[in-house]
Amino acid sequence: MDYLQITGGAKLSGSIKISGAKNSALPIIAATILSDKPVKLTNLPNVVDIRTLLKLLDILGSRVEHKDTVANINNGTMNSTKAVYEIVSQMRASILVLGPLLARFGECEVSLPGGCAIGQRPIDLHLKAMEAMGATIEIKGGYVRAEAPNGLQGAKIVFDKITVGGTENTLMAAALAHGTTTIVNAAKEPEIVQLCEMLADAGVKIDGIGTSEIVVEGTGQKPLTFKDVEIIPDRIEAGTYLCAAAITNSTITLEKVNPAHIEASIDKLEAMGCSFEIEGEKITISGTSRLKPISLVTTEYPGFPTDMQAQFMAVATMAIGESVIEERLFENRFMHVSELNRLGADIWLKGSVAAVKPVAQLYGADVMATDLRASSALVLAGLVAKGVTNVHRIYHLDRGYDNLEGKLSALGAKIKRLSE
Repeated sequence: MDYLQITGGAKLSGSIKISGAKNSALPIIAATILSDKPVKLTNLPNVVDIRTLLKLLDILGSRVEHKDTVANINNGTMNSTKAVYEIVSQMRASILVLGPLLARFGECEVSLPGGCAIGQRPIDLHLKAMEAMGATIEIKGGYVRAEAPNGLQGAKIVFDKITVGGTENTLMAAALAHGTTTIVNAAKEPEIVQLCEMLADAGVKIDGIGTSEIVVEGTGQKPLTFKDVEIIPDRIEAGTYLCAAAITNSTITLEKVNPAHIEASIDKLEAMGCSFEIEGEKITISGTSRLKPISLVTTEYPGFPTDMQAQFMAVATMAIGESVIEERLFENRFMHVSELNRLGADIWLKGSVAAVKPVAQLYGADVMATDLRASSALVLAGLVAKGVTNVHRIYHLDRGYDNLEGKLSALGAKIKRLSE
């Protein structure tokens, strides 16, 4: 099993290119099921989750050619609608094939999903949406069995709470449904917007893109023909490297990034004393030797993203005062706290609130990643810890970061991947 070894204390400098967004690529790969014609996707990140979902399409009978950042997918040969446990158990996003399989074929079986253990992320909102559109749902033997032999019917879907995956599944199902579907309390993330634009470019009439109410006119089970899709830049990867500059008091430049997608992270880093130069798709951040403490609350886009909470907690350990971080979206997303404390951090938890007290120095130690974003927080802490930090179980990291150690090395970090 691989681990990362980091020798702390190095200053960072230079520039790196941000990869395509995993969280946009996954629903877009799933959406290709809505077509029986070839589709070309570009700017795919080189991460495990992408390869896993493409493998699932291959198992379903599709023809998939994947090399580097490009995938050519032909779902015209798809001959199975059963998403097997062996794949779905590795990644929660596999549930995104539910909507498109059901919409196109009128039936599917999808294993109940797995993924990072950051708390309950039930799929009940996904299933309720499919039932509202006329599907019959049965859960048996660890699988969701869904049937709509006459196709899905347009409906009004009101989500009790904002759900990114539920919005994506419903959008894809609605694209081939009979009639009009209205999604109320829809998620507004950039990844949702790109999925809507992909469907709209294929001729699906969609109103309210980027708002909390989206109206979709379905094609009545007529498969779509997609144009080539270039995946948007990964806003979480970009935010993570900004945090790397902040925690090490460095100046670095990110290329191929959308500044509008990471305003929440930029605003918080500015409040901590960092400065920015933004020019088109290029962002340069300059750190400060006196990081100010912060108060932040995670919430849905365009608020502060839960996927950046762990990284900012790492940065806050180097601030000159006490920071307060409240996690409102996932109840188990503080599992990195005990590992950061192993490095010398002073973080106290009470329910969904963490108090991050200032410390003079972090010290290298062996730590263990518990989920994807926690992994990157431990790497960030290792960059400033005195001595050597070994981050174990980095298979979590490989699910969502494209060549993290390579990009950090290019910036001057002393980091290498080793096997144990």
